[in-house]
Amino acid sequence: MNIVVLDGYTLNPGDLSWAALEELGDVTVYERTPSELIVERAAQADIVWTNKTPLRADVIQQLPRLKYIGVLATGYDVIDGAAAAARGIPVTNIPAYSTHSVAQFVFALLLELCHRVGAHSEAVRGGDWAASADFSFWRSPLVELYGKTLGVIGLGRIGEQTARVAQALGMHVIASTRSSKPAPIEGLRMVSREELLREADVVSLHCPLTPETAGMVDRAFLAQMKSSAFLINTARGKLVVEEDLAAALNNGVIAGAGLDVLSVEPPAADHPLTRAANCVVTPHIAWATKEARARLMETALDNLVAFQRGETVNVVNGVNSTNGWNGGTHQA
Repeated sequence: MNIVVLDGYTLNPGDLSWAALEELGDVTVYERTPSELIVERAAQADIVWTNKTPLRADVIQQLPRLKYIGVLATGYDVIDGAAAAARGIPVTNIPAYSTHSVAQFVFALLLELCHRVGAHSEAVRGGDWAASADFSFWRSPLVELYGKTLGVIGLGRIGEQTARVAQALGMHVIASTRSSKPAPIEGLRMVSREELLREADVVSLHCPLTPETAGMVDRAFLAQMKSSAFLINTARGKLVVEEDLAAALNNGVIAGAGLDVLSVEPPAADHPLTRAANCVVTPHIAWATKEARARLMETALDNLVAFQRGETVNVVNGVNSTNGWNGGTHQA
């Protein structure tokens, strides 16, 4: 079995091992694959693993040996699932591997907005404390979260875990979802989107990117928030109209934002949010703890082993893989 990993660097920059994958077949790992080399590199592949390298219909049609696509992420929009299904090729993803890491990172962003630890540490390194007339100084407002209200939009696994951490910090938690499901956590109150924006001191986004949610954080959304509120986005960059958010930050419509995702990654050098007032932007790292990446690798391996056995596990394009590696041809 010929296995090709098109963009293995972000999953494993060197601190994990490909050994378990190498036990399953002949493995070639590329750190990154530009679009013009996808077909060439995957031409002889039976199995392709990809994170962000896209496999569109025209590419899939040019890979006659391809029998299985493993997406090394939860989101799988980089794959034309229908084109793969037409060939009988299952597409699998990795659910739930980063729940605790992403929820933890929500509060890394939020606490940075509350305390500006990095800036104050740099001030000390620069000699400002040594030169201070007082035993203590601060360069930005310091914010206590206890007793404040977190509004969670989207209550999947990460949204729920974020709510639990917030409660542990003594915050009140309200949530809004597309469905009318009851509150899954004691003490959490379900509210409408409008009520959440009015009440929340912090709004944290945890909803999927769909036609309905794309661009939902726009000028009107931001105008409904408290002027003292923070926005946190560790979900998808395209949930936000970025020019509207930059304007809201620069004009004091809201107090700050913490963002781990942008609509285009990496962003342009002059992206408006990388220089907006009181905006913390990190390079899509909430998912990337070593522990989370190890779980991702383990689940990707489990998905592939299941396919070899003829089982359907974490398949996202509706292809029943019960024929497995030995029994199915999956030819074009």
